[in-house]
Amino acid sequence: MTALRAILTRAVMTAITLFGVAVIVFVVIRIAPGDPIAMMLPPGASDEDIARLRALYGLDKSVVEQFFIWLGNVLHGDFGTSISIRQPVARIVLNRLPATLELSFLAMTIAIVFGGFLAFTATRYRESPLETGIDLINGIALSVPDFLWGLALILLLGVAWPVFEISGRVSPSLDLPFVTQFYLIESIVRLRLDITLDLIDHMFMPALALALPLAAVIAQLLKVSLKETMNQDYVMLARTKGFTEGHVITNEAFRNALLPTLTLTGVQLTFLIGGTVIIERLFSYEGLGNLAIDAVINRDLPLIQGIVLLFAVIFVGINLAVDLLYTLLNPRLRHG
Repeated sequence: MTALRAILTRAVMTAITLFGVAVIVFVVIRIAPGDPIAMMLPPGASDEDIARLRALYGLDKSVVEQFFIWLGNVLHGDFGTSISIRQPVARIVLNRLPATLELSFLAMTIAIVFGGFLAFTATRYRESPLETGIDLINGIALSVPDFLWGLALILLLGVAWPVFEISGRVSPSLDLPFVTQFYLIESIVRLRLDITLDLIDHMFMPALALALPLAAVIAQLLKVSLKETMNQDYVMLARTKGFTEGHVITNEAFRNALLPTLTLTGVQLTFLIGGTVIIERLFSYEGLGNLAIDAVINRDLPLIQGIVLLFAVIFVGINLAVDLLYTLLNPRLRHG
């Protein structure tokens, strides 16, 4: 009964959060300067043409009326029609979302692997110059924002030493026999390794730029947790049994040090997805973040609303999943 009440409470809070996001976004973008209808029409358009378009997009009504009409349509799966692209917002957003998700999860994978390796190494050689060097690396990675990492990677690995592609999602010359927009996943499933390598060639630098600050966060927190765990009795017992230090860290300490890192990583994933907006623009990556900037430039109100609402759903969903996973992995909460 307690679990059911907690789930219902989370569901209600999620609905309230999303409603609040919808209200704020809807009001803010309408009080911002600029008229999207004026941007659509040529300079010589008549007042009748402007009025007709305003009525077509529902902009002739009050903000309150516009909001509830839009909210009712959203609840029925209709996010409206893009002013600049002239296509349904839901179709546009869902076509771009897979590219951003693949980029985000590749960045997360790099961050977890790199951050976990640094944490393991710093713990294995704690209180040594190597740990000090890793702390220095973490400090540098944290102090530089992801877009500056992106610029540095473009100059280093795209211009000075051209190893990776610096723009786009996939080479235009490739034939893409895919059913979905999840190109990376589908290319692996179909064993089209040529396309997989091409996709990674385009995704690696933006993913690495996103991953470096997060890897530093993971490394620092996991190192602290591991150091605390290394002083526990069961770890001492494993040492007396003759296990190597690497075995003790990996098999005895790591599992118990993982929970705090898991929570923070889940929270940081939401910031990572939000950070794709600038990185996708920097690398001309055809994802949702790049689309969001175009929507703001063109004052495409329905498209902006759809993108922000989708980001809000993703953020709330990730935080909810992290909370549930933490409860599942923590026996004190699971049996409490």
